[in-house]
Amino acid sequence: MVPTLSFSKYLDVPSASVWRLMTDTLTWPVWGPSIRGVDCKDRYIRAGSSGRIRTPVGIWVPFVVGTFEPGSYWDWRVAGVPATGHRVEPLGPHRCQLTFTVPAWAFGYGLVCRLALICIDRLLMQTGKEHGR
Repeated sequence: MVPTLSFSKYLDVPSASVWRLMTDTLTWPVWGPSIRGVDCKDRYIRAGSSGRIRTPVGIWVPFVVGTFEPGSYWDWRVAGVPATGHRVEPLGPHRCQLTFTVPAWAFGYGLVCRLALICIDRLLMQTGKEHGR
């Protein structure tokens, strides 16, 4: 088993809202600092979903979703390398914890994960305000 590092944030929104955002490939460039574009036949990913992402420097790299536990966890390989895990844990009807995991050797990617957590929180809070929540 590869050692991992975790980066988490508590969010005051239902876990289903976070899960939907995390699995919707159309939103990845909105909250993912390392993603500028996505090319995937599945709008909402599932086990085995594959495609490519465009990096901030304009290079397209392939990805494939590996582990997929509906509503709670998914991970992927990017350019053939084990990459980020994404876990959503419900903590009540309107609260959850979102955790990114990265292989320990990719510890520098923690900054990207922390930025993504902030973007996701802001995006979900704004979306909630727009819908009267």
